[in-house]
Amino acid sequence: MKLTLYAVGSKMPNWVTQGFEEYSRRFPRDLSFHLVEIPAGKRGKNADIARILEKEGELMLNAIPKGNRIVTLEVEGQPWTTSKLASQLERWQLDSRDVALLVGGPEGLAPACIKASEQKWSLSPLTLPHPMVRVLIAESLYRAWSVNTNHPYHRE
Repeated sequence: MKLTLYAVGSKMPNWVTQGFEEYSRRFPRDLSFHLVEIPAGKRGKNADIARILEKEGELMLNAIPKGNRIVTLEVEGQPWTTSKLASQLERWQLDSRDVALLVGGPEGLAPACIKASEQKWSLSPLTLPHPMVRVLIAESLYRAWSVNTNHPYHRE
């Protein structure tokens, strides 16, 4: 199975790239984890935010291969503990479809992305910096995998 994080924005600080890569490279071959960056629309003083969101959403959905399970990351989504995420990861693996995890830009995800999602996941009720979210998702999923495989990374 393949996990892919589709995130709006590019040109992240080095610590974000290094943090994401540190966890993504730890995944086994049969559960790979990748990042696809979606270019953020230009936001200025008189920017048409609805149009920008629509374009970002279109780019994001077009980048996802057909048949993928779409999971959006939203403040209003379901909060999952580590053990709940581990169970969720197990169910995804049994389903044998690849999983697309979607993270929006500063204004969130396009309505089309939210509509296309099968599940909504919330990392926190807090608004988190989008660069940090990439690292948190990678670490959380790696930890969930380690729980499922009794890997020593996760200690309770």
